[in-house]
Parts: sequence; C-alpha cells; structure tokens
Amino acid sequence: MTRKLFGTDGVRGKANTYPMTAEMALQIGAAAGRYFRNDGSNGHRVVIGKDTRLSGYMFENALTAGLTSTGMNVLLLGPVPTPAVGLLTTSMRADVGIMISASHNPHQDNGIKFFGPDGFKLSDEAEAEIETLIAGKIEPAQANNIGRAKRIDDGRFRYAERVKSTFPSGMRLDGLKVVIDCANGAAYKVAPEVLWELGATVIPVGVTPNGFNINDGCGSTKPQTAAETIVTHGADVGICLDGDADRVMILDEHGRVADGDQIMALLATRWALQDRLAGGTLVATVMSNLGLERHLEANGLRLERTGVGDRYVVEAMRAGGYNLGGEQSGHIVMTDYATTGDGLLAGLQFLCAMIETGQKASALTQTFETVPQMLKNVRYGTGQAPLEAANVKSAIADAESKLTGKGRLLIRKSGTEPLVRVMAECEDADLLAQVVNGIVAEVEAAV
Repeated sequence: MTRKLFGTDGVRGKANTYPMTAEMALQIGAAAGRYFRNDGSNGHRVVIGKDTRLSGYMFENALTAGLTSTGMNVLLLGPVPTPAVGLLTTSMRADVGIMISASHNPHQDNGIKFFGPDGFKLSDEAEAEIETLIAGKIEPAQANNIGRAKRIDDGRFRYAERVKSTFPSGMRLDGLKVVIDCANGAAYKVAPEVLWELGATVIPVGVTPNGFNINDGCGSTKPQTAAETIVTHGADVGICLDGDADRVMILDEHGRVADGDQIMALLATRWALQDRLAGGTLVATVMSNLGLERHLEANGLRLERTGVGDRYVVEAMRAGGYNLGGEQSGHIVMTDYATTGDGLLAGLQFLCAMIETGQKASALTQTFETVPQMLKNVRYGTGQAPLEAANVKSAIADAESKLTGKGRLLIRKSGTEPLVRVMAECEDADLLAQVVNGIVAEVEAAV
C-alpha cells in the first residue's frame, strides 16, 4: 500500500489548510482509534503531546474527539518534547502515542506524528492502513463504549527524570556555564530544569513561547542568537534544540556551530573506545558528510547510510542491532536510552564528554574535517513535478558526469515541505558551486 497523506515524518502542512485541518485531524484520530482498538475492548490508551504552536490546541481537541469516538482513552501530556511521547507511550502502557508538532518549521505549520506501543514511530505499512481507514467509513463506538480523556500533569517531570538517568551517576555540571536555546518550543521548561538540577549555570534562550514565535530567530535552525549569548556571557557551551526538541546543534565557547555529523562522530569514536558501539557501526543518512564516513573508516568503524528521515535511521538500527545513529540536521538516536532522536539527551552526552576529557567544547566539536558541501532548496507549487522535467534531468546527468570520481550528488524532494533539495560534495569548490547552481537554475526554470 502507498501513502499519500503521510510523509517522511507523519502528516504535516499549514494549519487550517488541507491536510492540516480540524476536520482531517478528527478523521485521523478516529481512524487511528479504529486501527488500534481492534478488539472492541475499552482498555485501550493513547498519549498525546504537543509543542507550543497556537494551532496545537485545535488539533489536540480534534484528535481527542476522533479517538474517543472510536473508544480510545486519551491521556493529554500538554507541551512536551517528541522523545517524551515515545517514552511515555511505553511507560504508560499505551497502544499509540501522538505528537502534534511540525518540528523545526514556522508556527503556521503543524503536524501529527505517531508512535507505536513499543515507543518507535509507526511503519510505512501501518500508516498506509490508517490512510485506508480514513478513506473509508469509520465505525464509531457504541454510546456506552465512548472513550475518556484525562490530562496528565506530570509528564514533563517523568521525562526529565528519564533523561537525567542517562547521565553518569554522581557526575555533576558544576562550574559549566551552559546556554540552552529551546526555540520557544516544547522543551522550554524541561530543558533548563534538567541542566539546572544537574548543577549547571543555565542561561536560557527561546523560553517565552506565545504560540507564534516557535523556531522564530532561534533554535537549531537559527543558532545566531544562542551564539551571541554565548559570547556575551562567556559561556562554555551552547545547546540548541528545535521546536519539538528531537534534534540538536552544539555550539562551542566561541559560538561556532557543530552539526549532527560532528556530534555523531564524537559519540561514535568515544563509544567505540569504551566498547559500547554496537557492531562498530554508525547509521546515518545519505545527507551526512563524506568526511564523517572517512573519519569512521580511519578509526576502523563503519557508516551505514539510509534514506533521509530519522525513522529510516531507526529502522536500520533496529534491523542491524546498532545503537547509535542520526542525521546531519541534528537528530541523534541512541536506542540504549530512547526510541527516537532526543536533542536534550544528546546535549547531555556532549557535556559528559567535556567533563570526562577535561576539554573545551571547541576541541570536541571538530572531530573530523568536512568535505565542502553545498545544499540549496527550490520551492515548487501544488501539482508540479520539477524533477520530471527534461531540462532538469539533463542538468542532473551532466552534473553526475562532472562529479564522477571527485564527489557525490544528491537530488531529492523533501518529505515534509514542497521543496526540491539539491546537495553536492566535492573538494573542488568551484566545481561544487557550478553543479549545484546549474541544477538549481534548471529546477527554478521548470517551476
């Protein structure tokens, strides 16, 4: 079965525009309820978390109505990070977890992500089955079998204790001045609390959400504010999360940014030395820098690449029995501790490395030398298929020919936005710019 409604990370779009409407959320909730309450009993549960977008209230209520109409009991967590939903789905013995978030996107967007009873994101096959139910007639529960809804007030604290439990027992963050940028998103309370409880001097950024300012000039995709704060306050390190806190960027004491590739390289190398890296393998996507692959090979380790999307990274990790993976964009997945990317958890692992090695952040954020990489996006309209245009196909073929033996090229459509992403890597900066700009020009012409 194919999926049309679900993308690489759930259902996503602009709020109050198809498919992210209250009516569709109601149908999605009802279909998910029918899919998971397949034995007719009234003991089935779903946990729902959200980030700080204004539209979260609307989708929370619509999903709750749909789910309870088919007999599911709903546990509402309020604003919590995405990894908290994965955690609490299993710890609260729920059948399904739902996170209402559009991650790093601006406030006008929103999304619905699903987690299975094991805390991992649903498979493509399960999402396709839910889509089939949405397209058909969903049978509601009998009046005496309608589900209940209950607000859970301590979900944030349960998550905080779990995250702290991954930090070495007895280790403290005393003496470390940490800038934490929460992107005015889901972790705006829990992340500063965790760092403070572990002893750090905390300088918070992006902790005043108003429904509209999530990811606005802050967070992992816009770390400039955090970088300036680090320099102004003389901080030792910065941790930048995105709107739902499942990805992270680390900033050193000079405000320089280290992406997910550098963080994964550090953790993989350290874990291998500690005999903790399962299978001597790191799982990352096709977007990860060629320099990361070379670094791992030089240390006797292996990089396994997947398609773009943290769910595909996790699927490969589970299939191969690996325990570390992630994306250049900052999703860091450590299945010893969590079922999905967790920015705060990854940040704590970096702080642990600082304490254990006694090194500054700048010494740990430059684990390998990157190969020059260029990524450009081209937005396209509804119904357009720019990658099918003859001029675009010709430009791609020409670029691949020029890069043979010198680098690599990756062209793909985003799974969460109407964008064509053009990425290339090459030691020759002039050639790199030539091939990327040439393809971008042809895609722009096609749209």
